[in-house]
Amino acid sequence: MSDEDKIVMIPIPASSGSVPVPSRVDRADFVDKIKPEQVVELIRHKLLGEDWNGSTWYKIPELQKNSLSDRGAWEISNLMLGSGTINTSISKLTSQQIAARLRNLTGELMRKILSSWREYNITDVGQIYYINSIIFSNALAVLSQAGEGSIQELFKTTVQENRNVSTEKKEPGKLRRMLGMG
Repeated sequence: MSDEDKIVMIPIPASSGSVPVPSRVDRADFVDKIKPEQVVELIRHKLLGEDWNGSTWYKIPELQKNSLSDRGAWEISNLMLGSGTINTSISKLTSQQIAARLRNLTGELMRKILSSWREYNITDVGQIYYINSIIFSNALAVLSQAGEGSIQELFKTTVQENRNVSTEKKEPGKLRRMLGMG
């Protein structure tokens, strides 16, 4: 826990002492660290045949032959925004819902590619399979985070672990002994 986290001490009778209760800030901090939309940005640049050198994106000459146009990279990567949001990541989806979303996403992807292949700079079938593989695998990963509420379970585990930590000093005193806490 960081210094910014607040710990609320709740006295509990018996020998267990007090238990810190994490504030809602713990969950908010955790949610802020999940950034699925950053992957959408990464996919966009990879479809453009670009790489990150630590400060800027640069074009890789060897990848320019198969790279998409700016319009193609933007439109295809933007398809991921519906499944690559924080709301999706923390949702609780069933296997059937995940499968249906994947079918819809890949269907829409194929419709966009087939209707705009010239504008997207698609020159061979291999590019279509490559793009489909990238979008499908990323969507599957993001939607699987929401599968059966796995991120929600992680929240519960995180909170439960924090609740097991006690930072209160136990000093025997008359009042503590009277309450059965010392």
